[in-house]
Amino acid sequence: MRAIFMRTSWLMALALIGGAGSAAAQDSKTFTGIASYYSKNYSGKTASGEKYDETKFTAAHRTLPFGTRVVVTDVKTKRSVTVRVNDRGPFIKGRVIDLSYAAAGEMRMHGRGLAKVTAVAE
Repeated sequence: MRAIFMRTSWLMALALIGGAGSAAAQDSKTFTGIASYYSKNYSGKTASGEKYDETKFTAAHRTLPFGTRVVVTDVKTKRSVTVRVNDRGPFIKGRVIDLSYAAAGEMRMHGRGLAKVTAVAE
């Protein structure tokens, strides 16, 4: 009887560890913080080498690979937008993503400048 209990406990522990590992991997794709956006007058090249286009739904992130699609949701308004990472940044403490002017417009951020967001990399 004790052997069965020990074996069952061991299997449950393995299941919990495996579940925690997959949850941690899932959590690494989700982040929360402050989003900012590029000025309407910004022009130049992004870190990926692309010319910045204010009409495209793109974003800057410090570490996500270029081309990664990210669903960004405003915590307050629940508005969401899907952007493609093509630049590096933001480099201001507390900010987690810089959105293109078009993406910020879709999120209705132009009047506020900053927004608390939750983002999920796909």
